[in-house]
Amino acid sequence: MNDMIIETIGVGPHPEPWPTDPKYDPELLANGDTRNVLDKYRYWTVEAIKADLDISRFDLHIAIENWQHDLNIGTIVRNANAFNVSAVHIIGKRHWNRRGAMVTDRYLDIFQHSTVDEFVKAIGDRHIIAIDNLPGSIALSETNLPKNVVLVFGGEGPGLSDEMVSASEKMVYIEQFGSTRSVNVGVASGIAMYAWLQQHILNK
Repeated sequence: MNDMIIETIGVGPHPEPWPTDPKYDPELLANGDTRNVLDKYRYWTVEAIKADLDISRFDLHIAIENWQHDLNIGTIVRNANAFNVSAVHIIGKRHWNRRGAMVTDRYLDIFQHSTVDEFVKAIGDRHIIAIDNLPGSIALSETNLPKNVVLVFGGEGPGLSDEMVSASEKMVYIEQFGSTRSVNVGVASGIAMYAWLQQHILNK
């Protein structure tokens, strides 16, 4: 029987003497840091990590309609953290399943809005671009996404509400080539965010 190899995730207790900068968490220094964070953030407090990310956030907002307590919201939030967006807006139910976010929601500004109208008023002059494949939508590969934008995603089953479609400047669909009608909304969010980054950050 082969021996089971168990890998240690993260780092163990910090060697003494400990750093004295207030960005370090004494409990993590003493017990180790097993969080899924970049090496530069090892032993940092959550507040210090968020403050550092705030310095370099991109001018991209993400919005999610949460009328049916969609489990994909956690994935979308995790993607938003990975691409360091400025904010996430959740429209509808205040409570959502945070398990899929893998605690990345701690490092983001997340705003909750009870209605579409409340959301539209909160974002001011930011462009609203819906991501869905309803009739009249435009291919993502043929779309110039505004820099000052909020990309909006609907629930996995019902998609976007009629109110959100009406509030959107345009609707964009992600081209696909298999047998299913649409990709999972969590996957779609990652594709759309990366497309924005290609247009405004990566290709500059």
